[in-house]
Amino acid sequence: MFSSLFTLPLMATTALAAYSMVDDYEPDNFADKFNFFSGNDPTNGYVNYVDYNTAQSSGLYNENNNQVYIGVDHNNTATGRGRDSVRIESKASYQHGLIIVDLAHMPGSVCGTWPAFWLLSTSAQWPNGGEVDIIEGVNTQNYNIMAAHTDAGCSISNTGGMSGELLTPNCDVNAPDQGTNQGCAIQASRTDSYGDGFNAVGGGVYATEWTSDGFSIWFFARSAVPSDIISGNPDPTGWGLPMARFAGACDWDEKVVNQQIIFDITFCGDWAGNTFSTDPTCSSIGSTCQAFVQDNPSAFMESYWSINSLKVYQQNGQAPVPTSSSVSVSVPATTTSTSVPATSASPSSLTSVTVPTTFASTTVSVSTATISTASETTTIAITTPAASTITSTTTSANTTPSAVS
Repeated sequence: MFSSLFTLPLMATTALAAYSMVDDYEPDNFADKFNFFSGNDPTNGYVNYVDYNTAQSSGLYNENNNQVYIGVDHNNTATGRGRDSVRIESKASYQHGLIIVDLAHMPGSVCGTWPAFWLLSTSAQWPNGGEVDIIEGVNTQNYNIMAAHTDAGCSISNTGGMSGELLTPNCDVNAPDQGTNQGCAIQASRTDSYGDGFNAVGGGVYATEWTSDGFSIWFFARSAVPSDIISGNPDPTGWGLPMARFAGACDWDEKVVNQQIIFDITFCGDWAGNTFSTDPTCSSIGSTCQAFVQDNPSAFMESYWSINSLKVYQQNGQAPVPTSSSVSVSVPATTTSTSVPATSASPSSLTSVTVPTTFASTTVSVSTATISTASETTTIAITTPAASTITSTTTSANTTPSAVS
């Protein structure tokens, strides 16, 4: 059969997709969407994590005045495993998205404490599957430290795309030139980002965007929360530099997968305990971290989270900016050229496109084709009702799929 070569112009989308809310952790159903962890602390803390009923009856957890309170025992001398506290883990897990938490209060900068708001994989044994710490600190720390923890083969760099300071670049928890489990860490540049400083300005909002290109974390003090976050239509492209940007030599879709959301407050342990004696304030008021936490309950009155809202958004579509590309197709000699209209699907998510065209008065449909970009390839096969097969070849698009940086 004779054939001739013609070109189908294809349109590649380059604009960012909009975000729509997929989970709203409202105060009145907050506990229903979390599991209360009551096992031994994986970080070896001096803490007794309690279940939901115990937390509620002892005042460590409540949902009042449209806020969620998560605290610790600040009335009794600690015994057994340690001071009573709460660790909650979301029942849902996520792959990519925009996580926005509005906090009226976070645990203060108190000796012996180690609070965190973070993400952890539900589908792999740590460090496989990854961990991302959005808010974390110990003892009297007054700058937030954000970090990612993975297995070998993941690192980040600072190319000027963030306001924070890069502390350690290698995300591998066993990196030979870093401390054990340091991971890749970035320190905030603002004292109102954590602990006492955060609470002094009335709290604020942390927004974390996760894409295939990595993670970006923004912090907004109460007086500077963007209007699009308040309205429920978040648009990270208008937020300026993030406080932290985790990007570099890493396949994030391999290293960080299926993440659940966690709030906790532990005491001492592998980080707060090991640095207690080197904190000038803490070393002057307690012989050891455990002794201080055990015998000074009133010191922990400010060790609580007060959550106004927690919302998770994911991309739900795109406003395409067309970029011409082409697919070369071998067809019968009687075939005429035709155009494939642009679709709202991105190259990475396109699975089928139906496009009427005429081959010698025969209508055909495009059900698959091959679109290649610099970063990924999607395959599309083209068939006719008469069962004639048109073999497609690949082409490189002019642009790669866009992502927020």
